[in-house]
This record gives sequence, structure tokens and C-alpha cells, in this order.
Amino acid sequence: MAVAGLAVAAAGFVALDVARAPDLPGLAEISVSRVVLDRNDRLLRAFVTADERWRLPVSLRTVDPLLIDMLIAYEDRRFRDHLGVDPLALIRAGFQALANGRTVSGGSTLTMQVVRLLRETPTRTLTGKYRQMVDALALERRLAKDDILALYLLRAPYGGNLEGIRAASLVWLGKEPWRLTPAEAALLVALPQAPESRRPDRFIPAARRARDRVLERAAAAGVIDRDTAEAAKREAIPTLRRPMPMLAAHLAREVVVAAPERIEHRLTLDRDLQAALEDLLSRKVAALGPRLSGALVVADHASGDILALAGSPGLLDDDRLGHIDMTRAVRSPGSTLKPLIYGLAFEQGVAHPESYIEDRPIRIAGYDPTNFDRAFQGTVTAREALQLSLNIPAVRLLDAVGPAQLTSRLRRAGARPVLPAGLTPGLAVGLGGVGLTLRELTGLYASLGHGGAARPLRYDRDESLPVPGLAAPVLDRAAAWQVSDILLGAPRPDTAADGGIAFKTGTAYGYRDAFALGFDGRHVVGVWTGRPDGSPVPGMTGLSAAAPILFEAFHRLGAQRVALPAPPPGVLLAATANLPPPLRHARVRSVEGATPTRGDVRIAHPPDGAEVDLGLVGGATAQKSAALVAKVRGGSGPYTWFANGTPVASGPFLTRFVWQPDGPGHATIMVVDGRGRTDRIDVILR
Repeated sequence: MAVAGLAVAAAGFVALDVARAPDLPGLAEISVSRVVLDRNDRLLRAFVTADERWRLPVSLRTVDPLLIDMLIAYEDRRFRDHLGVDPLALIRAGFQALANGRTVSGGSTLTMQVVRLLRETPTRTLTGKYRQMVDALALERRLAKDDILALYLLRAPYGGNLEGIRAASLVWLGKEPWRLTPAEAALLVALPQAPESRRPDRFIPAARRARDRVLERAAAAGVIDRDTAEAAKREAIPTLRRPMPMLAAHLAREVVVAAPERIEHRLTLDRDLQAALEDLLSRKVAALGPRLSGALVVADHASGDILALAGSPGLLDDDRLGHIDMTRAVRSPGSTLKPLIYGLAFEQGVAHPESYIEDRPIRIAGYDPTNFDRAFQGTVTAREALQLSLNIPAVRLLDAVGPAQLTSRLRRAGARPVLPAGLTPGLAVGLGGVGLTLRELTGLYASLGHGGAARPLRYDRDESLPVPGLAAPVLDRAAAWQVSDILLGAPRPDTAADGGIAFKTGTAYGYRDAFALGFDGRHVVGVWTGRPDGSPVPGMTGLSAAAPILFEAFHRLGAQRVALPAPPPGVLLAATANLPPPLRHARVRSVEGATPTRGDVRIAHPPDGAEVDLGLVGGATAQKSAALVAKVRGGSGPYTWFANGTPVASGPFLTRFVWQPDGPGHATIMVVDGRGRTDRIDVILR
């Protein structure tokens, strides 16, 4: 009776302690890593917690049931039956310790281990062990068994700053814990017992022995059969600690900074496509040269979902300023706005794709446009002018439709064009005299590919897009189709195998930015290359640098192109001679008010501010074969050329000047024609 009385008193004492035990944090109170997921809930990127831990959110439904069964078989066979403390396990552990003179097995249940992980206090003393058991009993009264398992899977240590089954599986196995082999599951069960001394990247034999013990116990408990256990023992131990996934690094950072209170950020990106295009961009930009960067955006213009977005070739690439997201950088778009100019001209009846237009040197309202190659094609059709990206026809059409109309349609497409402070839109806007981002340009081309309807792009799955058809169109359907049909025939890089892509390139003044934008019947791709600091890259053009990336990106989307739609009703399909007389020539401003510019003197090449790579290596050791070639446009002979203030050449027809510099560095080139008119450029020679 005395013993029974003591037992009752002890039970009452324990029950009182259990009732008084403070609540331990539940799943909702534990700090976890913020995660960014793709369109199929696959991990793109995770961020460490405030205490610098990789502790990714996890639930039982996202963990292979085999691992759960192995965990219970190895750690706590009666987990589903006890109340938090297993008296049989404690008695067994005590007898084994007495018989062997040391601890052979622990008596802690999974619930007790969860308490130890949550309390983060030692439990090796009798007082500490008692406190742990009391807390375990209290935890079992408050939480269901599955919630306790989830807490263990979230907080179990796996070496270094890894906590939880999901972080461990990603780092040690390179995969989510959704589907595991018996060997993989056994390893993940074994590591938390001694996470540092069993780390697979440092202590392979210890990790193997621990894994095999789990397999033995799992076979004995009937979780797996003996043959499966023996086969699993023959599997190699993974010895590499992989980095945590970091896809779409810039966009992931952007959404987490914008909504830090959210744990899961669900994006529209496709992880496999994102990984493939990040690899493509990195390889292509590396081949372009040092210090260059690149960026791309890929979207489904039917849904508006962005499928891939890379702001640089690599977030950690300091040489290329990889931390800068160049999809958000405001840059000069070069010639990429010309399709919209032509579309406005077609929409307003100013021109038809087969209308004639003059490509001759003129000055319009004080503006003196020139073509990229400083040559002129004479009379061409609007189709030819756009495919050849001629500047003068584009400016004449823009003069007819109005620069303000162009910027207004850009805003309809979701862009926010940036103009120099205090200036209203002028004709230079059509040739890149405005600031836009790659995301905005991609949205514009998504609208062109979507029949002219405004097509906002989104990357957040929880963000709702405007109802289609409510926003004012960027272009009417007929004009959008005509532009698309022209861009299908644009000259493409020699390496481009894909047909069915309507595309346009653009090169900013001074070779500072190179763009390529294109679309088929479903997808739109935007590519930028250049230097993030805006310094020139002599010779870099949209066609040579950005377009090859664009066509390879389309190839990653699938070998078969989605065809562009057929012409909508009402589109006039006719050769120039069969057009109505008012449309046979573009209805642009006559030469009245536009004057020839043949008398002006201008150094046409290289552009002012350019960095010219001549292969110079410095000082007297400069390569003597390296030479700077400069060309002049306009004026009248004789021409006298100056290099750094010294006259170096003169002649009546010397419109082309070849100069051998002494070495790399800054140089000033000036030309004076026979009537005393001058032009000068400042360049950097390398």
C-alpha cells in the first residue's frame, strides 16, 4: 500500500508539473526560410532564417512515407501508442546501460527529441531529463501525433546550418524529400543523431555505418524486406554538399523584399526552363567578352505569365556586376520601337507595308537622322525599310503619326518611358532617345504577338491580371498583323535555324546596349546584352550579340513553333502597284521644311565616346599592326585630320583616315574640311 501511495503521489506530482508546463512553440511560431516556388511549386530559391539557418517549411504530405516509417521504426517504435514518454524504452535503456557500463541506446521518444530541439537546452542531467519528459507529456496533450512528427522534420539537425528534412534532402541528395530510395531515406534518418560526426562530406565511413544500422532496423521491423536492405547498403554515400538552389535569383530577391511577411512566394516561372536559359545566357555572354552582361525575359503572351527571367549571367559574378538586375534597368532601346512606329502608320492610313518611302538624307524640324551604316537606300517599301531597320523612313513616319502618340501607346503596353528632364517627346524617341526596361519592351512585343491587345506580364501567381479586352489596345489587329508579317522576314543571324519567329533588334547609340525582341504565336522573348555601367562595347549590335541568344531561347521552348495567326478580316494584301493611289507612297511630310544635309561634316566612325579594342598592350610595346580607322561623312575637301591636336594627314578625298596610335589610352580625333567646318570625337583605345 505504501508503494501504491507513493506511486499515486508521484503521478499526481507529475500531472501537476505537466499542467503547469509552459507551451512550446508550434509550427506557426518557428522561424522558417522564405521560399520562392515555380509554377508547379518546385523550389527556385530559399533564404536563410534570421538565425542564419536553412530551415525550409515542410509538411508530412511532402515527405516520402518510407522515411516516416523508417524514422518511427528506428527512433520510436511505439510512437503512435505512448503519451510522450515510453516507459518500456526507458527501462530497456537503463538495463542496457547497467549491463554494459555505458549508454547503448537512448530511451527518448520522438516527442522528447522534439522537446529537446525546441528548448535548445541540455538534457543529460536527471533534472534536465525529467523536465524533458514533463514537456513531452504536455506537448502530446496539445498536439496531434502528425504535428509532432512535422516539428521533428522541421527542426532535426543535419550538420552545419542545416535544419529539417527538406534542407537536408536538397543539400545532401540534390532533391526534394518527396520520393526517396531506401538508402536515401535511411541516411536522412541516421544523420540527426550525430549530425557533425556523420556528415557525408567529411566522415563517409561513419555516415555509411549509421545508414546501414537504420536499414537493418527497418528490415527487422518489416518496413522493407531483407533483399531491399542489402541492396540499399551497396549504394554509395553522397559525399557532396550541394549549394541550396538559387534559380531566378534577382526576381526571387525582388519578391521577398516586396513582401517579407510571406513565407511562400508562388511565381509563374518554370524551373526547368529557367535553369536551361540561365545556363544558355551564362555561356553566351561569356563568349561575348569580359565585363559584359546579359539579361532575358520569356513569357507566354496568351496568358501573360513570365516563364523565365534572368537579370544577369550570374548573381555572384562580380566582374560582370551580376548583382544588378538588367531586366529592370532603364536603357536606350535603339531601334526596337520601330515596329510600333510602323504599326501606328499602318493603323492611321499613313502607309501600307508595300508603300514607297524615301530613304535620303534630310533634316526634319531641326533633327538630322542618319542610318546605322551611314548609307542610303533611296526609294524603298515600308516593308523593306523596317526589315533593314532604316532610320530615316522611321523618323519620317514618326513625324507623321506624332511622337506623343508613340509614347502614349507605350504606356498602353504597360511601359513608363523615361525622357530627359523637362523635355517632351521628340523625333529622337523613335531611334532610342527614351529610357525603357527590358521587361517593358518584352511586354510591348507581347502585345504585338497578341494581336495588338495590351498584354500585361506577371510573375506572381497570386496577382490577377486585368480582364482581357478592357484595356485600350496598343495597336489594332490589322496593324499588329502587318507588323508581325514584316518582322517574320527580318534578316536573322547565320546560326538561327528557327523559322516562324517575328523579331527585331536594336543597338543603342555608341554601342552601349544591344537588344533582340521576338515572338511566335504563343511565346515572346526579350534579350539585352551590354555593360551594366553603360560603357560602350564597340562593334556590339543587337543582331550579332543579342539575337543568337533569342533564337536559342526559342529552341529551348520546343522545336515546333506556334504559328502566328492568319491575317484578320479587312487587311489589304496587295503589291505596291495594286494599292489605292493614296497608299502607293507613304503620306509623310513633304521635303518642304526638310533640308538636305550634304554640307555638314561628321565623323561617322567610330562613334563619340567609344572604347575601341585595337589589341594594344601598352606603351612602346603596343602592337604596330593595330590601327584606328576613322570615316567622315559630308563636307568638302580637302580634309585635314588631327590626332590629339597634331595634324597627321590631309588630302582632297581623304574621307577615310587610318592612324597608328603609340599605345592605349584616351585619344581625340578631329577633322577640318575645305570650308573650315569641323567635327571631333573622343575615344578610348585598348
